[in-house]
Amino acid sequence: MRILVTGGCGFIGNHVVRNSLTIPGVELVVNLDALRYSGNPENLTDIDDDRYRFVHGSINDSDVVDGLIQDENISVVLHLAAESHVDRSINSVKPFIETNIDGTRVLLESVVKNSTDEHQIHFIHISTDEVYGSLGPDDDAFTEETPLNPQNPYAASKAASDMLVQAFINTHNLSAIITRCSNNYGPRQYPEKLIPLMTLNALDNKQLPVYGDGLQIRDWIHVEDHANGILSSMLALYVGQINSGEIFNFGADNEQRNIDIVREIVSQTNVSESLIHFVTDRPGHDKRYAMKYEKAEKILGWKPEIDWQVGLTETIEWYMTNPDWIQSSNLDANEVTLV
Repeated sequence: MRILVTGGCGFIGNHVVRNSLTIPGVELVVNLDALRYSGNPENLTDIDDDRYRFVHGSINDSDVVDGLIQDENISVVLHLAAESHVDRSINSVKPFIETNIDGTRVLLESVVKNSTDEHQIHFIHISTDEVYGSLGPDDDAFTEETPLNPQNPYAASKAASDMLVQAFINTHNLSAIITRCSNNYGPRQYPEKLIPLMTLNALDNKQLPVYGDGLQIRDWIHVEDHANGILSSMLALYVGQINSGEIFNFGADNEQRNIDIVREIVSQTNVSESLIHFVTDRPGHDKRYAMKYEKAEKILGWKPEIDWQVGLTETIEWYMTNPDWIQSSNLDANEVTLV
């Protein structure tokens, strides 16, 4: 198996790259990353493996994509490269359309162009629970059958890319699946997201800005569990255990309110709750996400393994003990102040 990972220097991508190299039969893992603001090559400096290759380039560059797929005889594309921060999509949706939609288009066209009866290329498209919209307090959790109902520009761009994948499956007989996951946490997450931002602000004794009343609910999953789910679905498609066109949700049955997470970080970093500062809510802020994962458990044999309290504590400790990584992340403190 020869794998092309897009966005492998990102938060989820670096865990997928690292874990993919532990799979028997993997001959090569190529990481194509444009190294935009959240892509950090320091995320993979621990890899010392001749089967790993990093390429600095954009998924929007068809020549680069075609060249890699042809020259490296790629058999699987794991597509994680994406613009992913909702706040940024509210400020400007342009880079989300360029990367999430048109970048996906470039990859899909290249896979179709370079697939043959003798050499089929499999495409695993990594999406998000945000494409399903927002849940009410008593609504059942999302399933793979939940209609798409994106409520913000980021979610709309991901829903569009999901539909593009489905269209290529139907039109070009592409071998592809879509995975959707709830909120990820863990080491090496760019510090614009809730847990790393609150942790680092607390360590610097800065205000902890919380949107609205802080009662927004998310289903939190450790990034290692998500990475293993992605790779489980990849293997199932590759060996023919599942059919092209399948969708798999990855969740953790772990609904947490934003404010409760912030208070736990306050407790673990030994700062005062007076640092918590409630600010005007984000426009169109979804109130609740929750994901069922029974399909993945039944078909893939996958389920989340990392306990929330253990995972959160270890994550906070990681950010507390890795100042060099924080320095390398190049976070502009003036650029990101809210979550």
